[in-house]
Amino acid sequence: MKRTNYCLDIQENMIGQEVILMGWVSRKRIFSHFSFILLRDRTGIVQVVVNQDTNSEKVLKLDKELKPEYVVAIKGKVVARTEENINPAMETGKVEVLVEDMEILSEAQTPPFQIEDSINVSTDLRLKYRYLDLRRPSVAKNIILRHKIAQAIRKFLDNEGFLEIETPFLTKSTPEGARDYLVPSRVHPGEFYALPQSPQIFKQLLMASSFDKYFQIVKCFRDEDLRADRQPEFTQVDMELSFVDEEDIMDLNERLMKTILKEAKGIEIETPFLRMPYKEAMERFGSDKPDIRFGMELKNITDIVKGSEFGVFENAIASGGSVRGINATGCVSMPRKQIDSLVELAKTYGAKGLAWLGINEDGTYKTTISKFFDDEKLAEICEAFGAEKGDLILLCADKDSIVFDALGALRLEMAKRLELTDKEDYKFLWVTEFPLFEYDEEESRYVAKHHPFTRPMTEDIELLETNPEKARAIAYDLVLNGFELGGGSLRIYTSDLQEKMFKCLGFSEEDAKERFGFLIDAFKYGAPPHGGLALGLDRIVMLLSGSDSLRDVIAFPKVKDASCPLTEAPNFVDDKQLEELMINVKK
Repeated sequence: MKRTNYCLDIQENMIGQEVILMGWVSRKRIFSHFSFILLRDRTGIVQVVVNQDTNSEKVLKLDKELKPEYVVAIKGKVVARTEENINPAMETGKVEVLVEDMEILSEAQTPPFQIEDSINVSTDLRLKYRYLDLRRPSVAKNIILRHKIAQAIRKFLDNEGFLEIETPFLTKSTPEGARDYLVPSRVHPGEFYALPQSPQIFKQLLMASSFDKYFQIVKCFRDEDLRADRQPEFTQVDMELSFVDEEDIMDLNERLMKTILKEAKGIEIETPFLRMPYKEAMERFGSDKPDIRFGMELKNITDIVKGSEFGVFENAIASGGSVRGINATGCVSMPRKQIDSLVELAKTYGAKGLAWLGINEDGTYKTTISKFFDDEKLAEICEAFGAEKGDLILLCADKDSIVFDALGALRLEMAKRLELTDKEDYKFLWVTEFPLFEYDEEESRYVAKHHPFTRPMTEDIELLETNPEKARAIAYDLVLNGFELGGGSLRIYTSDLQEKMFKCLGFSEEDAKERFGFLIDAFKYGAPPHGGLALGLDRIVMLLSGSDSLRDVIAFPKVKDASCPLTEAPNFVDDKQLEELMINVKK
């Protein structure tokens, strides 16, 4: 038998047609005259029916042997289900296939968990048997959605005149070498390649090579701690363009996202996207990737509370910090235990604690700071937040970076508890005008906010030598529903400005030449003005599929310690391999 259709092809317009289906037995129910089999393939599930009274002995014998996850080929006729047997929960719920012939192609042992969407099983077990987990319709749909999105991207960029060009995986370690995955060289003992965190340098070299529109859907690697939205190997939609400004790049990517949502979800989105400077995003939302589907914006009440006897507030203000908060509307009756859990959450972001102020339904105040503020001052604070009866204000006082991190996280947590967001509501945002540098207290030096090749704003170039922490970058991040989908910038394209940038980052002239001499040399031979952007394909698919983790949209993902339960990687290697590489492993 040769397959003619996939399971989800079987619809009402095929009634009366003969079809041959191949797939896995998902479930089987036996009645006095009929056996009902749910047949599954990569597209979904369709019901097939074996008539015990009319089928051949061969079919009846095979039907009796069938168990879950047996692989079968079934030949039959598409028929309409009776009215009482229609299943609106199934995409093929109005039809079924009457079996005329059957073959068992492969038998199966009892799997370690049921291959169904509704299962409650640990992630580790699912990923240990990922090939079974991928049979579940919801997971299979995510992988198919990923394919559709990737194809839409390729088609769109090809139509825009882009060339898909591959860049090397075995490269030189970057200045942020602690996060590189290193690959030892057998023919160069003691020397190492690094797996790329990004094709950044190579795509800039392609611009210098006259390939003015480059893209690549490419694997990148970063040796860092994992989160739900982070993996050690991830896929980027990488692009670079010459002779453009930031408006050109943002417009291109808005049209790309519009195409993706139309092709993958059948959704029309409005463009242009909202733009917001970095400083405004931090002040209003406590995050450089704000979720703008709901309000609960931060308010700065430093001037209102300044001069109080409350030491926590006064110490923060005296050290250059601030007092800010959010209004959790309607939450004054929140149990103390839940408020305490918010305090603990704030502490994980460096805050020393939280103060809170609520307005009871009778107009009285429920607060931890009544000892330091009279009712008139409490009313002034409430007015600043637009608070009404039933509202609860959460306050944090510290240096701005901690206040922003803590309140930004609390804002998202409250939105989750209050169910303020809808996964099908897609709110895009460009965050712009990022700082060029940020200060790394561990290394006691400035580091690049994005990367060392980001172009400063023209009016801020003079600040590189006088006041680098004030310099802004021509950089832009694309944000969707509180997730950074990608980031980009206009790039430095002259050797003198690139050398200034390296100097600001603490590179000696010799160190810069050793690490990036080939890039600086390339700029000396005529590099065009250029810029680009890299989008996270995994995150795009995660958000458009409604998943909560990148693991649900990657065929073979890693778990939180960057290991693979399926293959048990990473693992030890033979001593012979280590000897060839001239490597000794410390016990």
